[in-house]
Amino acid sequence: MTVAAETTSVIDFQATWSELDLPAHVREVLSAAPLMQVPENRPQLLDWALGRPTGTTDWRLGNREDHGVYEAIFHVPGRPNGQGRIVEAVVTKARNGLAINFPDPAMRRRDPDAMVIGDALPTDKPTYEERFSETFDKTRQQTLDWLKTQELVAMPFYAGADSLHYGSLLIVPRQAAFFAAALADLQGMIPRSQVPADFKIKGGVLFVAPPFRHTHFGGKQVVVHDRAATHQEIFAYNLYPGPSAKKGVYSMLLDIGEREGWTTNHCAAVAVVTPYENQLILMHEGASGGGKSEMTEHIHRMEDGRLLIGRNVITKEERTLNLPEACHLRPIADDMACAHPSYQRQHGRLTIADAENAWFVRVDHIHSYGTAPNLERLCIDPPEPLIFLNHYIVPGGTCLTWEHVEDAPGKLCPNPRVILPRRMLEDIAGGPRAVDVRSFGVRCPATHRESQLYGILAMLHVLSPALAWLWRLVAPRGHGNPSIQAQKSKEMQSEGVGSYWAFATGRRVDQANLLLRQIVDTPETRYVLIPNQHIGAWKVGFMAEWIAREYLARRGSARFGREQVDEALFPLLGYIPKQLKIEGSMIPRVFLRVEEQIQGGMDVYEEGARQWREFFAQELKQFQVPELDPLGQRIIEACLDGAHQEDYRKLIPHPMFRDDEV
Repeated sequence: MTVAAETTSVIDFQATWSELDLPAHVREVLSAAPLMQVPENRPQLLDWALGRPTGTTDWRLGNREDHGVYEAIFHVPGRPNGQGRIVEAVVTKARNGLAINFPDPAMRRRDPDAMVIGDALPTDKPTYEERFSETFDKTRQQTLDWLKTQELVAMPFYAGADSLHYGSLLIVPRQAAFFAAALADLQGMIPRSQVPADFKIKGGVLFVAPPFRHTHFGGKQVVVHDRAATHQEIFAYNLYPGPSAKKGVYSMLLDIGEREGWTTNHCAAVAVVTPYENQLILMHEGASGGGKSEMTEHIHRMEDGRLLIGRNVITKEERTLNLPEACHLRPIADDMACAHPSYQRQHGRLTIADAENAWFVRVDHIHSYGTAPNLERLCIDPPEPLIFLNHYIVPGGTCLTWEHVEDAPGKLCPNPRVILPRRMLEDIAGGPRAVDVRSFGVRCPATHRESQLYGILAMLHVLSPALAWLWRLVAPRGHGNPSIQAQKSKEMQSEGVGSYWAFATGRRVDQANLLLRQIVDTPETRYVLIPNQHIGAWKVGFMAEWIAREYLARRGSARFGREQVDEALFPLLGYIPKQLKIEGSMIPRVFLRVEEQIQGGMDVYEEGARQWREFFAQELKQFQVPELDPLGQRIIEACLDGAHQEDYRKLIPHPMFRDDEV
């Protein structure tokens, strides 16, 4: 597949949109609206977000006089005693950008049940008819009719990389222009005067209608995905951009990939440059909270420069590491990476490119000044105004990354965010990049005799390709996920196939087949598994993945010798290096052999293995359908039959160790 050739002819969308080949109902909405504005640039959107005319805001950091506050108000008909006036969001001008806050705490993070499928195409997701006992047709038409009565912002953009030309369109009420500004940062915008004359909707259309949350859905987050043969339409009934502007666009890309035979991986990617100027491209996948953003983050140090590897939750003992010089990081992607066919080459490694124009960075881990100096400096003194979500702000003050809003008195919101456009980040590695190592992150709970859970992962596990595929099928959500609303059950749960299933609209088996083909077709990319938060009884936060990143980068292209690793006692955990040595310092064995920890032991380890075994069995059974690739069927059957390491290696016999035949 080739990327569409760039067009040279452009139009002014505001003036000549009616000449474009847009869906008929989109044309009806745009033509009926009493006002329709199309932005030319980002500053214009920021002004509109504050309810102001274009060019009326002084965005200089030194401006202390502008204390603007704007409420995104919507009127809900039929409510008595003035209760029909609802403030869905509050937009506050800070000296360093806009602070967006939502009065309803339930709107401050993604609801995992927000997605509903409004069409009749094949899907494993809940449909609108199943959930609401009627087809989506009536509500869809009511939404379009309501939008016809509103002053609108219409914003053309591309889903994914601009070069792929997956044309898309946002239609949002003008009083929620901050939503358009957030999407313009996340995915980019096509200026109104620079829209290609042959612009077509190949990605999707995003309609935003907040009042329907109250009139139709009992105040809950609902995002309806209505697919067609050529594109997807998303009807967002809330203003938190996570499930719509962010993951909704991800859903568009996954739909496109299903039709065209590729996928968009849920990952961060970084070029790690060692002090000796060797470079490793590392791609880190996993559920929300699995350490994707942290993989592109600089390693955190103690005041004296040492690294705190971990603190024992029982004894409070600390283990530290001296690392005089850490690797240099060149970020590639933060959350979504297109593995488009046009990027792939003959070198045998998976090649990806960032699917976003900005990064939706969670800063819940920053509670005081100096936690993440580089990020804090960028946010406090940005080259352009930034958009913050779920941050405490005094009108006219500076929005600080460590001051988060409270969901309730004394309870901080676990999902404070800042949107960082790529152009503001230092030393970005742009363009398609070939991946050397794919890692998978798992949030693990503290695990010891008094808390016998599944946190039995060592600091680093080396996986065969078949095992790597299995981990991407079960995609454990893990312990204490901060990015989504609380789950009723405390048991281990899955984020779903690829760790992006929450954003996909079709069938699990189709995504499983795409991921398997991706692994089979890239024999030179290697696979590892990395925990975060806890290793047994040791609280490690994200230090385990930062140390693993340093170690893997220093190894570079060198494969492990078979004699350098041991088979994990639990086969689904692959192989464990016998030792990890970085710049002459040894990682304590306690972080590599969890079963030997004094606070746990073999009984605790075996209980954790039992929980993992049952979790894999539960999650894998749903993929045992006729449509699954025969190779995938054999891998799952081997797992359920208790396969060992060599069994997995033979199923996808890619070179894994130093002496393997190529």
